[in-house]
Amino acid sequence: MLYQATHVTRYLYEQPVSQCLTESRLTPRSFDGQRLHTSRIRVQPEPVVSEERTDYFGNHVTMFAVLRSHDKLTTTASSIVEVTPHPQPESDITWEETRDLLAQQPDTEALKAFEFVFSSPLIPVGGEFLKYAQAAFQPGRGLLEGAWELSHKIHQEFKYQPKSTSIDTPLTDIIRNRKGVCQDFAHVMIAAMRSLRLPARYVSGYLRSNANFQGAAASHAWVSVYVPDQGWASFDPTNDVVPSEGHVTLAWGRDYSDVTPLKGITLGGGGQSVEVEVHVVPVEDSEEQPQ
Repeated sequence: MLYQATHVTRYLYEQPVSQCLTESRLTPRSFDGQRLHTSRIRVQPEPVVSEERTDYFGNHVTMFAVLRSHDKLTTTASSIVEVTPHPQPESDITWEETRDLLAQQPDTEALKAFEFVFSSPLIPVGGEFLKYAQAAFQPGRGLLEGAWELSHKIHQEFKYQPKSTSIDTPLTDIIRNRKGVCQDFAHVMIAAMRSLRLPARYVSGYLRSNANFQGAAASHAWVSVYVPDQGWASFDPTNDVVPSEGHVTLAWGRDYSDVTPLKGITLGGGGQSVEVEVHVVPVEDSEEQPQ
């Protein structure tokens, strides 16, 4: 599928902001199964400085500075991205074999994956997350079988409830209250996997508009689990599906704090409200690309 993805973010300030410095991760990645054709980020008011770089995890980052007074900041990211069906890795390796193999870090890919077995700024490990994981990962269980059951378990036991949490809500509260949004569900699954010393990373992206998915009107989140010698297998606990051509990947990292679509600092403003619109629609003609 060839998609046009449009992500509009509006910050509305109670008082004028004299200047702001912002970092964005709004450019889709290219990898096996996804290819970025074009991408453009427009900012109003127009920034005086705009620079691009690649972060530690290989995500595309655009930084910009607006140095004049404004009471509204609008960022519009437009991309043409091609997503092709990409089969999940197939392996009968058990979760214990995976844990022990990764601890030895036998090759470069395993070493990179091993970075994702530890706690991170928004994801603790152990305690109730370990207990939650053990229900899906009985002794001798296959890694992929256990990961799929864990994803399904979260989908079944947690209520999708927009605005019930914020990024500051502790993950321990979310697992106890059993409600949240896609970022929360991804964080819970990752915490459970890492509590077993299994590599799991946070993936941010979009869902195809007008599909029968929870979270299709904004940015979305899911989980990738490392399978030795096979690569990364993806799971969407919010929608109880394996991400496929209806999912567009923006970035990945340890947790949401590594892949926040927009973050930065402002001088002034008082308070603010945020409006977000995301549209991901098929492109019938590849020549209809944004210029």
